[in-house]
Amino acid sequence: MTSGTRYFTPREAEQTLPLVRRIVEDILEAGRVIRERSLAVGSGAENDPEIVRSIERLEELFGELEELGCSYRDWNFTVGLVDFPARIDGEEVSLCWKSDEARIGFYHGEEDGFAGRKPIPPDLLGS
Repeated sequence: MTSGTRYFTPREAEQTLPLVRRIVEDILEAGRVIRERSLAVGSGAENDPEIVRSIERLEELFGELEELGCSYRDWNFTVGLVDFPARIDGEEVSLCWKSDEARIGFYHGEEDGFAGRKPIPPDLLGS
């Protein structure tokens, strides 16, 4: 994470969830369209107008998340995974949220990724 990174507390990340949830729904829909059209079109899919529009839409949506200070991490477009930069016990980590989760309850280290998710310490969930 760079020096210009916005670090979220769990509470601050939670406050963005209504907007993040809507953006992620749109990302998952655009990903679905690209996947389905690619299968239908086959060769030359990268020139299909619907796919091109969906890719442009994805770029806009990723930009919206970046403006909020978080980033999209599900490149299969199946679970809607978003990371929020944070610090826990002085360590740079990512608060981790999946679109099927009601709240942000997990984090992982920079090198751990989704597989290394751990519950956010309860004393930090109110901050």
